[in-house]
Amino acid sequence: MAYQFTRIAIKIGSNVLTRKDGSLDVTRMSALADQVAELHQHGVEVILISSGAVASGRSEVKPNKKLDHVSARQLYSAVGQAKLINRYFELFREHKIACGQVLTTKENFGSRTHYLNQKHCMEVMLENKVIPIVNENDTISVTELMFTDNDELSGLIATMMGMDALIILSNIDGIYNGNPQDPASEVIRTIDNGRQDLSEYVQTSKSSFGRGGMLTKCNIARKVADEGITVIIANGKKNNILLELLAKGSDTVCTRFLPSPKPVSSVKKWIAHSEGFAKGEIHINKGAEEALLDPKATSILLVGVTHIKGEFEKDDIVKIINEEGIQLGVGCAGYDSKEATRLIGHRDLKPLIHYDYLYLDQA
Repeated sequence: MAYQFTRIAIKIGSNVLTRKDGSLDVTRMSALADQVAELHQHGVEVILISSGAVASGRSEVKPNKKLDHVSARQLYSAVGQAKLINRYFELFREHKIACGQVLTTKENFGSRTHYLNQKHCMEVMLENKVIPIVNENDTISVTELMFTDNDELSGLIATMMGMDALIILSNIDGIYNGNPQDPASEVIRTIDNGRQDLSEYVQTSKSSFGRGGMLTKCNIARKVADEGITVIIANGKKNNILLELLAKGSDTVCTRFLPSPKPVSSVKKWIAHSEGFAKGEIHINKGAEEALLDPKATSILLVGVTHIKGEFEKDDIVKIINEEGIQLGVGCAGYDSKEATRLIGHRDLKPLIHYDYLYLDQA
């Protein structure tokens, strides 16, 4: 069997892996593991980003008193993660395939060193035919330290590892052009890398067991596609969904975000996903904005900076803001905030943000 891609990330949502009562859907999990094993045996490198730990733990533990949100999440994930990875281990062992657990936190993506360490770990696993199974370490990730959900995590993993495609498995067929419950609504099959407005279509409600919703999936999918990776949103509860999606010439119902043809460097990919770690803001004038948006590569020079907000060190991530207060992108600062503030307006100095360490939001 020939498949479309040779290196893929697959995100399996909570609503795919759990039953209505919150217990782990072992039958569905087994079916998906069988499909991943089939891909693996045909030479496709796979990284799984799997939800289900908190929901799995919830079905195992009955607290003796009401817990606050953070405590409940920590308790359920600690128990559920062990149950989840053990189940994966047993399922893949039946196919004589090894899998390994990778637990991460949002902070690990804010440091270039930690970022590269994670990447190296998973590269070694793939080289040795081990399937990485990634999840957020919910036992220590709380409140502002948390990913929006595993959709965000899957986008980070896909770009970090240079995957050919990211497949997001949910409990519906894709993005509809209306309410999914309305029989007249249809799945939007293809979304190109233009700026098609999907806000009127996308439901803002969140999933029963996960933290995210279709709006989050759309935002992540668009960002990942902008970085040259195909993104597919499909129904993980359908039989053989992965094999059908990846078969060459497949017409399986799903929403496919087409990748941008413009290559993006690995450093820029890291910067693009580090927005949540921005330590300050660089405000630029109209002339600097126009130069920045010109097709020709341009760095941000101190002569075009109007003011600086926040405190940051050299090499920290900062946001770039125009005169209207609109964020244009993010970049890696070439000066600390004190020195940069002192040098605002000066000419013939090294860039405040060099083009190689700058990521602009798409127009």
